[in-house]
Amino acid sequence: MTHIEMTETSSWKQKLFAGISALTLIGAAACARAADNPGPKADSKKAAAKEAPKDAPKEAAKGGQTVQMKVTDKGFEPATVTVKKGEPVTLVITRTTDATCATDIVIDDYGIKTALPLNKPVTVTFTPKKAGDLAYGCAMGKMIGGVLKVQ
Repeated sequence: MTHIEMTETSSWKQKLFAGISALTLIGAAACARAADNPGPKADSKKAAAKEAPKDAPKEAAKGGQTVQMKVTDKGFEPATVTVKKGEPVTLVITRTTDATCATDIVIDDYGIKTALPLNKPVTVTFTPKKAGDLAYGCAMGKMIGGVLKVQ
């Protein structure tokens, strides 16, 4: 192999690597934007019923349980909460940091996905119907999350 052939091969590999790197960065940026802006909901009436108002938390349901939570750089606090089966639960969640992917709370078993704007309390109310551990967390596969222990 001559010196010229080696240079052409190295240049080709560098261009390929640069292209792959650029696509990786574009993909990461698109994922970050998608996490910040999930887009329109398919069923807006259903979503509106599940989403809490952004201005102030609602009153807890009569006879229900209210749990104050925060999202900090450590995650959801407290991460584990015990609640009663069959009684309405109102989670009042305030995200206090931008250094987290927990910009939503997701509770799959109840179809809940609610945005958590920075420094604004958000209310999520539902009634757990069965005993056991109920996982909740961020919209990125619950990388940051916790457990509601339903008794």
